[in-house]
Amino acid sequence: MVEMDGILVIDKPAGMTSHDVVARLRRILKTRKIGHTGTLDPFATGVLVMLVGRATRLAQFLDKDEKEYDALVTFGYETETGDRTGERRATEPRADLAVTPDALIETIGKFMGEIKQVPPMYSAKKIAGRKLYELAREGKEVEREPADVTIFKLDLSQDRVPAEPEEGTFHLRFQVRCSAGTYIRTLAEDIGRELGTGAHLEELRRTAAGKFRIEDAVTLDDLLRADDPSRFLLPMNEALGSMPEFTVREGRIAQTLNGLSTRISSEAFTEGERVKMLSESGELLAIGTFNPTENAIQPTLVLAGN
Repeated sequence: MVEMDGILVIDKPAGMTSHDVVARLRRILKTRKIGHTGTLDPFATGVLVMLVGRATRLAQFLDKDEKEYDALVTFGYETETGDRTGERRATEPRADLAVTPDALIETIGKFMGEIKQVPPMYSAKKIAGRKLYELAREGKEVEREPADVTIFKLDLSQDRVPAEPEEGTFHLRFQVRCSAGTYIRTLAEDIGRELGTGAHLEELRRTAAGKFRIEDAVTLDDLLRADDPSRFLLPMNEALGSMPEFTVREGRIAQTLNGLSTRISSEAFTEGERVKMLSESGELLAIGTFNPTENAIQPTLVLAGN
């Protein structure tokens, strides 16, 4: 197995689980130490941030990143899974599914900002040690506590909306920017219920996760065709773009890698703030925490060295 470290932004194809992508990358990159942040459902596509080698230790800093999605929602009925892969739920037939623009705008406005969501049964969230989708496949439904999430953007788009939807339904496409942990399937269902129509996801494409955008992503086919697929790896430092940084002088690197704190000349950070500790060449050595009492940065996660 080859040793390599970095970030890989994959454009996940439909039909694969996030775990499938990990397994495929292990074969392509010839390394076993690969993880990911922000799971995508099998039917969904788009940005999946993969962590390779020592970068797997950065997952704790990436799983809270905001996400952006392009979502095509079918209104007219719900499904068991909340998306097009599930069985249609029994609903009363409606003679008229017309929704006025004013009603739509008013409804969308109700889902902006901080809202509460009940996690769907078909999700990887665990309750009492069991994943919800495992219970759902057994025909069980358990009570779930609502979670606080934030919708920063919820815009309508007319791009690529199917011209001839199934009879008795209509489609709307949304551009969504939201906090980590938001279920777009649940958002679609809740909007449909508010409108009185029922709804489910027809398509879902993640267009951004934190600073990583779909334009930065590569496909699995790109990697397979590459003579050296490791050239697509991004430096670990790029995963922590919003975190403040401190450059460690050459003579202090060994102590940093041994977990010893480094005093700084001014109070440039706030108490307890996370700080990237970089070498003069820009290599990510460690992530530290600022201690104002000692005016020093204490390494809490060492990433360079052996």
